[in-house]
Amino acid sequence: MDIVARWPGSCHDQTIFKKSKVYTQLISGKWGNGLIVADSGYANSRHIVTPFINPQNRIEQLYNESIIRTRNPVERSYGVLKRRFPVLSLGLRLKLQTTQAVIVACCVLHNIACDNNDLDPPKLLDLFLPENENINIIEELIEEGNARQQLVVDYFAHL
Repeated sequence: MDIVARWPGSCHDQTIFKKSKVYTQLISGKWGNGLIVADSGYANSRHIVTPFINPQNRIEQLYNESIIRTRNPVERSYGVLKRRFPVLSLGLRLKLQTTQAVIVACCVLHNIACDNNDLDPPKLLDLFLPENENINIIEELIEEGNARQQLVVDYFAHL
């Protein structure tokens, strides 16, 4: 994974990508017919593939599922990094240059941990205990969840 930490958080991902070394190498042909799998925040192009916003048929749905499965390990790695270094989830209130150094340092330390077979940090479960006045809302959500499950069984189980 290529880490680029020199941009403020307000910059659009595609802007950052188009100014990256990876993008330059990709469009120069260094990776042949290589493709970048991106989310819907990016524009489709010759080298960037994104999911359909509203898939119109089974083929587009299967394509989207493939894109999601391909992107999942990358998204998971962000979660692992944030669990290992919670400061990345909380937000850094530092000068931009210091923030950049912290992000890169966390990535380097994460790679060292991986090289030394250090296990991924455990997932922390958020404990939510509803107050009495929310019980009806929770029951409604459970019923809605059951309806969704029924739709899955009725329409998708036999594919």
